[in-house]
Amino acid sequence: MRIEDYFNLAKETVNSSAVVQLSSVTYDKRSSHIGFIRGRLTLIDGSVLDWREFVDVEIAAERLMYVYQYMDAHNEMVFRYDNTGHHKKLNLPTYPGHKHEGREDNVVPSISPDLAYVLQEIESILQLPLFD
Repeated sequence: MRIEDYFNLAKETVNSSAVVQLSSVTYDKRSSHIGFIRGRLTLIDGSVLDWREFVDVEIAAERLMYVYQYMDAHNEMVFRYDNTGHHKKLNLPTYPGHKHEGREDNVVPSISPDLAYVLQEIESILQLPLFD
């Protein structure tokens, strides 16, 4: 896979989301297989998802660093996923991956989600009406 392919997948994920109202995303190609993404997605209820990924796709899509921070319309944290190694003392089974739920100090084990997973979680929080 080339880094441009990974960037295109991220663009498709943003463009196909039912909750994204506005997006501002930068894609920084560092080599043919390494890149950095920084984005801010404003959602239909005024909440915001800020995200960053540093990714290497030479063999498989490996996110060397990721942060997905979801803030409500009042700028209060709903959750943040990241893989920063600052919570080693907690002995989380998913270290360094973890999730902050509701508060900075409420740290729980977590999968390492991708952007599509995070947007699906937000869609379930916002409880979008189903249309026939």
